[in-house]
Amino acid sequence: MKRLKKSLSDQPHESVSLDRENNPVCNMVSEARWGLNSMRFMGFVFVCLMVLTVVFSASVILRDLPSDSRLRILAEARLFDVIPPNATVSEDGSHRPVTVQKDKLLGGLLPSGFDERSCLSRHESVLYHKELRQKPSSYLISRLRNYEALHKRCGPHTELYNRSVKLIKSGQYGGSADCNYLVWISYSGLGNRILTLASAFLYALLTNRVLLVDPGVNMPDLFCEPFPGVSWLLPPDFPIISKFSTFDQKSPHCYGYMVKNDIVGNSSGSIVPPFIYLHLAHDYDDQDKLFFCDEDQSFIQKIPWLVMRTDNYFVPFLFLIPSFEQELDNLFPEKETIFHFLSRYLFHPTNSVWGLVMRYYQAYLAQADEKLGIQIRVFDTGVGPFKYFLDQIFACTMKENLLPRINRGEPIVNPSGKQKTIAILITSLSPGYFEEFRNMYWEHPTVTGEIVGVYQPSQEKHQQSEKLMHDRKALAEMYLLSLTDKLVTSAWSTFGYVAHGLGGLKPWILYKPENKTAHNPPCVRAASLEPCFHAPPYYDCKKKTGTDTSKIVPHVRHCEDVSWGLKLFDHNIITM
Repeated sequence: MKRLKKSLSDQPHESVSLDRENNPVCNMVSEARWGLNSMRFMGFVFVCLMVLTVVFSASVILRDLPSDSRLRILAEARLFDVIPPNATVSEDGSHRPVTVQKDKLLGGLLPSGFDERSCLSRHESVLYHKELRQKPSSYLISRLRNYEALHKRCGPHTELYNRSVKLIKSGQYGGSADCNYLVWISYSGLGNRILTLASAFLYALLTNRVLLVDPGVNMPDLFCEPFPGVSWLLPPDFPIISKFSTFDQKSPHCYGYMVKNDIVGNSSGSIVPPFIYLHLAHDYDDQDKLFFCDEDQSFIQKIPWLVMRTDNYFVPFLFLIPSFEQELDNLFPEKETIFHFLSRYLFHPTNSVWGLVMRYYQAYLAQADEKLGIQIRVFDTGVGPFKYFLDQIFACTMKENLLPRINRGEPIVNPSGKQKTIAILITSLSPGYFEEFRNMYWEHPTVTGEIVGVYQPSQEKHQQSEKLMHDRKALAEMYLLSLTDKLVTSAWSTFGYVAHGLGGLKPWILYKPENKTAHNPPCVRAASLEPCFHAPPYYDCKKKTGTDTSKIVPHVRHCEDVSWGLKLFDHNIITM
């Protein structure tokens, strides 16, 4: 093509008649050239036909492929022609094509090498989520790749795993193990399970342990495998898996029980069992809480198998363990990004759950100019809606200008120009709150002319933990909330923590009502992305006395919604 262009541009600019019939010289030259170059011309035509055939065939193949296959092919180039969640709509109602470049591995946070069809959410979610608030540190990326290599070497059914399992079967431990493990027991509601699994993974990362996940009732049906090459699920033939339901604070293998009864200690002659049970649930006692002391950690790290049950996001307290502090600083220079990064790394919905997310999003939310999520969790007994809490939600959304006000005096308001569309996504066990919002914006126009749609994916009426379809819908709703532009969540709710953490959103948190009375002020804007640790120890391990653990380091302070809880904040956030 370059040579052709050059030869044409090099011709002298002479005036030439284009009337071939009246130009005998031109005709003679043309006929002579045709006679001399007929074979060359036929060859050129043949090549052109071949190229056109290839192009046509490729277009037919791409057209006939399923949509997810076409997306996968385009994804390999990491360049997508998509309608992003905030795409604009032209006057004729059609979307303007927008080409956006998306990093499907999230700046190196995610590993490569997965079959994308087996877990579509792993790489498709980047098309809908906002960009990561911060870039993961190079040190975090390096440690994740090292962990994946460790997991592949020591994971289920490997030779090293089989050798380590024999320690539990024998009940004896000689003080040497090729691989060390942390087993997470599936426990409590889905929000708690997600938060505690992220906590357990971070602890495993800090202590060079392999994290193995108790499948429980339905964990494999909710989440894809996060590590390449080997499963993170605990095999069903694990020697003590049948005993998990019996483990409690009185179990002889419970660390707190063993400390209380002087079965283990920190002396050199102490017994080192092949496994111990760590009881870190909300009802743990002072001996169980010694897990968070450096001195006890030095002993716990000698034990090859740790089995943990918890319903707490205990990450903030890991920053109060001196031996972990420097490593955590290297991993997470921005403290409030921990759950945001870990959730995007670990928790990829299975295709069945991702289908729920995408179908609902495309049907009800994709066309809106602005999306507001409202997550409602009421801890009072009864289904609701409770008027005092409904009044509090209205007060918060109006006071913070999250929703437009309605015009009760006029039946129709016709603003000039294009009308803005707002989608309100409500998640609640009760349908009543949705109905109140829907009726308000259906019966009255907004003062400034916005068109408001109100949507609620499910109305389960009461929590049904570990029921598969209930959990699928719950996980789908967490993801849908994470795809909104602004978010209102309920105090104390781990469901809300997961939603805003996944989306990298700082929500407006509705204070918990007291004595069936709306709280005033109705809500507060979160100062950090991090979830709250609801039941932290109040114990100074060095001084061996009770203390306010929110005063030890500047980045671990009390939560906005739970006055006694602990939460991570960045250094530059002013103390509340």
